[in-house]
Amino acid sequence: MTVRVGINGFGRIGRNFFRAVQQSGADIDIVAVNDLGSLDAMAHLLKYDSVLGTLPQKISATKTGLKVGRESLRVLSERNPADLPWGDLDVDLVIESTGIFTSRDKAALHLDAGAPLVIVSAPSSGADATFVYGVNHKDFKFADHKVISNASCTTNCFVPMVKVLDDNFGVVNGLMTTVHAYTGDQSLVDGPHSDMRRARGAAINIIPTSTGAARATSLVLQSMKGKLDGTSLRVPVPTGSITDFTANLRKKASVEEINAAFAAAAKKELKGVLKYTDDPIVSSDVVTDPSSCVFDSGLTMAMGKLVKINGWYDNEWGYSNRLVDLTTYTGARVKR
Repeated sequence: MTVRVGINGFGRIGRNFFRAVQQSGADIDIVAVNDLGSLDAMAHLLKYDSVLGTLPQKISATKTGLKVGRESLRVLSERNPADLPWGDLDVDLVIESTGIFTSRDKAALHLDAGAPLVIVSAPSSGADATFVYGVNHKDFKFADHKVISNASCTTNCFVPMVKVLDDNFGVVNGLMTTVHAYTGDQSLVDGPHSDMRRARGAAINIIPTSTGAARATSLVLQSMKGKLDGTSLRVPVPTGSITDFTANLRKKASVEEINAAFAAAAKKELKGVLKYTDDPIVSSDVVTDPSSCVFDSGLTMAMGKLVKINGWYDNEWGYSNRLVDLTTYTGARVKR
C-alpha cells in the first residue's frame, strides 16, 4: 500500500526525509510540501546539499511547485496548518517538520485540515505517543494515536543503547552526554540567544547545552522513568554525533560481555536500527549512515557494575531514515 504523505516544513529534516524516501525505495508518495520559502530557493537547496551532496535529477521551480526529474511536486504556502488542503489531497499522514508546530495542540491543526495522522519530527509535548522505531513502534494504534512524535535524533540513538544494556544486564541509573553537531538554532557568530551558551559562535566553540533525550527515554521505555539524565556538547561539525552513556548495572558485566550483547542485537532484533563496529571510526565516518546508532565497541569500558558505552549517529540522515520507517509502518495502519 502506497502511503500518501504531506510535508509541512522543507528545512533540514524535510529535505532529508524527501531524499531518504527516494533512496530507500519506500512505498511513499509525497503528495505536497508546505513551506513559506521561495520556490527557487527550495529547488536549489533540494538539489545541492553541503552534507549529502548533489542530487542527480534536474530540479527546477514551476508555477505550482517543483519539478524533480520527471516527477512534479506540489508546493503550498500557508502559514496556518489548519488552512492546508490535506483532506482534498487525500493524504494518509503529515510530517510536521517546521520545528514550530511541535506541541500536540499546534500539530493537531493538521487534523483540522483533514489529515488522519500527524508525525512530529521532534519531541512533542502532549503527543498521543512517542515512538522510537525498532523499539516500541509496534505499540502504534491508530484509534488512540493521531498526533505522534518520532522523538529526537539523540533519543533514537540513545534508546537502543539503553534497551540492550537493560535487557542483558539491568540498568539501575545512568548519565549520558551527546557530543552533537551544531544546529540551525545556534549563532554563526556571537549574538543574542535565549541560551547564553548557544549565543556564542557555533563554528569556533564547544558549547554545553541541555538535552531532554535521556529523560524522554521513559516515554519509550517506561521502566527508565526517573533513572536517566543527560547533557549536550555542541561541536563544530555539520552532522555526525556521538552519545556517551555511563550506567550503573544490576549485575557485573565485562567489556567482552557488553560488546557481545550489542553485536547480537545488531544482527537480530535491532537490525537496521543498531549497527555494530569494531573499527576505530570518527564522526565523518557515520555521515550518511542510515542507522539510528552505530555502536563503537572499541570505546566500551567496564568496572564491575559501572560501565561506559558509546554510539555514533548521523543526527540528520539516520533520523530521517527512521522517519521513513515510522511513516511506512503507521501509514499502512491509517483507517479513514
